[in-house]
Amino acid sequence: MITPAFELTQDPDFLTIIIKVPYARASEFDVYFEGEDFKFYAKPYFLRQLTLPGRIVEDGREKASYDTDKGTFTIRLPKEIPGQYFEGLDMLTSLLAPRKSRSAKPLVEEIAASAEFSEEEEEEFDWEIEQTPYKETVESTLPLQHCYGFGSLRSGVFQRLQDELSDVIDIKDPDQTPVDERRRKRLAAEDAKFEPDHYLADFFEDEAIQQVLKYKPWWIDAHKKMTALQGESHQERDTHTFVVFSEEEREQLRKFTNKSYLLDKRSRHRVYLGLIDILLTYCYEICVNEGDKNVESSWNIRKLSATLCWLESFTSIHDVLVSFGRRVLCYPLHRHFGLVTRAINDTVMILQLGKAAVLKCLLDIHKIFMENDPGYILNDLFITDYCIWIQKTKSKKLAALSESLQKTTLTKSHMGFELEELEAAAVLVQEEERMLKAAGTVSKQQLPSSDSETSDSEESSGTSSSETEGSDSDERESSTSEDGKINSLQGMLQEERTAPLIDCNGLRQGTNTLTSEVSDEKSKDSLQSTSVPGKLIEELEKQMHTAIRLSEQPEGLATASCLLQEQEENSVSEPDRFSDDTAGKGNFLEVSSKTNPLFFLCSTNEDEN
Repeated sequence: MITPAFELTQDPDFLTIIIKVPYARASEFDVYFEGEDFKFYAKPYFLRQLTLPGRIVEDGREKASYDTDKGTFTIRLPKEIPGQYFEGLDMLTSLLAPRKSRSAKPLVEEIAASAEFSEEEEEEFDWEIEQTPYKETVESTLPLQHCYGFGSLRSGVFQRLQDELSDVIDIKDPDQTPVDERRRKRLAAEDAKFEPDHYLADFFEDEAIQQVLKYKPWWIDAHKKMTALQGESHQERDTHTFVVFSEEEREQLRKFTNKSYLLDKRSRHRVYLGLIDILLTYCYEICVNEGDKNVESSWNIRKLSATLCWLESFTSIHDVLVSFGRRVLCYPLHRHFGLVTRAINDTVMILQLGKAAVLKCLLDIHKIFMENDPGYILNDLFITDYCIWIQKTKSKKLAALSESLQKTTLTKSHMGFELEELEAAAVLVQEEERMLKAAGTVSKQQLPSSDSETSDSEESSGTSSSETEGSDSDERESSTSEDGKINSLQGMLQEERTAPLIDCNGLRQGTNTLTSEVSDEKSKDSLQSTSVPGKLIEELEKQMHTAIRLSEQPEGLATASCLLQEQEENSVSEPDRFSDDTAGKGNFLEVSSKTNPLFFLCSTNEDEN
């Protein structure tokens, strides 16, 4: 038999059941309803039993119709209590389940019985079973296995799936790892994975993140509609449908096998906390991808959820938020604290919308994992059981959970990564760089004026240097001209000294003439330069007087006088050296290395005499 596709709607007085039975024999169909039970048969379709959330009655107002084009039966059944709201009509998996057994049999899991057996024919549980004495088992013979999965009801799964282990979860050998050790290893892995540079890059360059934060998923509009109806009564608000399931989602619900879970108070508490963790990661995935699915969607959901990735069991809502925040800042592409806050707010909205919104999100996660090769293991461990369990959860529980989540605060200091210190240090660095850039801009603006000043100084220095060079050249030229004049004077003196007859009067006249010429030259050259030594003229006068005195001496001393004159002339030809010697050590007669022609002239004079 085939279970047909169906859906249920309601108004204040009637319950409407729409059943799709294409290619069915419409001439042969049976409908049965009484109280909370409904059954339908049209070969080859068989809707064995629906357990309705409210009672219906057969009073003549019931009506049924068949649309041959669409192949659907539409059955309207009156409510026993007009105006009653039937809750959970979209929880198709829970509607398909038979009523709970009223026997004393402790059921671990309810499995639908075959059609041939009714509840009355079920055997009662036999309490008189054979018992054997308890024997203590040595721990070494029975390895301890730690539980995980939905409600910590599974163990030993990964021993059979070692090949798929590394692609699904981060923990190694979960069957032999206790919960506390899993938590320690998870925190150590997150500390090692956190990258301050990546976080600061997303913190300062957040254009892409601000763009995805503007995205509005479907639950925001649904929440606005629900908020707008807060002033109305509970019954009027319940008549509005804020969450609508697609046909594909209804098909998913029909394929699930309904189960009942025996969970103690501690296990139920952890199941609710695990639900928050899974919803947080789903909200992050929808936000950053703006509702689109991609190849990374499965990785994002399972990587950011410590429940799925590390098989974590939380003890408080704050622990859930801290774990989610740390993993958002360590693993995905966008690592921004604003995304953490956004996911928390979205999760609060989903919980406030009720179990229909939660179920819609879980069905989407189930579909994402089914399309991913290793992700199906997480469906078997968590998501499928959550999809079945949430349909039986009371809405008051989810409302209280959303209120507790909304009151829980999460700050950057809770992450344990010193985020505030990192941000403050980065801001200081940015301010320093901004100040350096501003200083560089000011210096660039002042650079042209300084360049002009530099060029002016260079021009002035060039002018002064050229003037100095000109003065130096003038001095060199004047000194050269003076040296030439002095040499000419010395030549004239030498000619007079070498004359055979020395006339004292002529010498005096010549001396006066030379003195007057030298004084005239001195007056002229003093206007140009002061480089010629003033002592030179005095020495020339002394030489002239010496020559006059020698001319009055006997002829035997002529040779000595000639030698003395030549030495004095050598001293005159080297004025610098002469001045240095006279200044430092006194006057000394030095023999010149060059042959002086005056020496021979004097010798000739002696021979003639």
